[in-house]
Amino acid sequence: MNSLRTASKASRSAQRRYSSNWVSNSRPEKLETTQDWSNLSVSRAHRRGQLQFLSQFGSEQTRTWKPHMQLHKATKPRDTTLNALVAAGAHFGHSTSLMNPHFIPYAYGARAGITVIDMDQTLPMLRRAASVVRGILANDGTILFVGTRPDLGPAARKAAQRVGDNAYYVASKWTSGLLTNRTQFYGDASVDMRVVPDCVVVLNPLQNMHALRECALEHVPTIGIIDSNVDPRIVMYPIPANDESTRTAELVAGVLSIAAREGLALRKEEHADDLVRELSSLTDEDFTEEPEEETDPDAVALEAEAEENERLLADVTRQEDALDALEAMEGAEESADLAGLDEIAAMSEEALSQVKALRGEKGSKS
Repeated sequence: MNSLRTASKASRSAQRRYSSNWVSNSRPEKLETTQDWSNLSVSRAHRRGQLQFLSQFGSEQTRTWKPHMQLHKATKPRDTTLNALVAAGAHFGHSTSLMNPHFIPYAYGARAGITVIDMDQTLPMLRRAASVVRGILANDGTILFVGTRPDLGPAARKAAQRVGDNAYYVASKWTSGLLTNRTQFYGDASVDMRVVPDCVVVLNPLQNMHALRECALEHVPTIGIIDSNVDPRIVMYPIPANDESTRTAELVAGVLSIAAREGLALRKEEHADDLVRELSSLTDEDFTEEPEEETDPDAVALEAEAEENERLLADVTRQEDALDALEAMEGAEESADLAGLDEIAAMSEEALSQVKALRGEKGSKS
């Protein structure tokens, strides 16, 4: 036992001696004379020359992820990692005294009085929301991005522009009744157009509770970023993350917009596959044209002669009908002459005009 104590004391004394030497050697030397300053400048110039010479060799890492690039360069859902979420500050929650009781399953712990959100649950829930958006857009649905804070407006606008015609955004104050009172806002267009979206993504749900109520009344699924002070049950697909971080909102909106574009691409592929199946189901008989029947010159001549005879017969019939009408009018004229002048005066102007016309035709024929 005494030998062990002696060895431990010796080791401790050696450690103190080595540490004191290291501390004393690590202290910079004092520059007292002019020669000391000149030596320092020479050593600095030598190191600078070595750095310039060695910088020609090796490689330079240029493809690095930067949080401020998240707005314009969104990542795919399958490429989103925990590092990206942590770099965007998505794991910071509110004070532990403000934590909602229903948010406890999504909390990893607390540090310095701040709730730390569990990113191991945030990432799969973000990918689940992305799969929902992908399925909606694959069925030709529409999506609405809502970010009413000034710093969230560009994220909502860029996400909608990235999707195209199937996406819209609200970057300012939500107008009450935009969904529930749509007939007053859109008029007849609400009947012909789809004014109610198939999915709504809310980047700041706590400031848009009235929008969430309208979505619930219209049975519209909602996706939202839920912080530690918010009840996750207010949206259908919650994403536990920091709702006060602009980078987090840009990351979530970008991932969901890329998922929407993937859904549109799937729809186009399905449409192309349907066309291919329709074309493959057609047989060679559908593409072959039926041969034209050979025409007999004699049959054509007989058909033309029959048509000419029918035309002549129709002309003769019309002439006979005209002669019958003329004879009837002549009989009416003779009866009028016998009736006397008083009866002629009583005749209507229309009858007199008909009589004059008949006399003129009779004279022309004679």
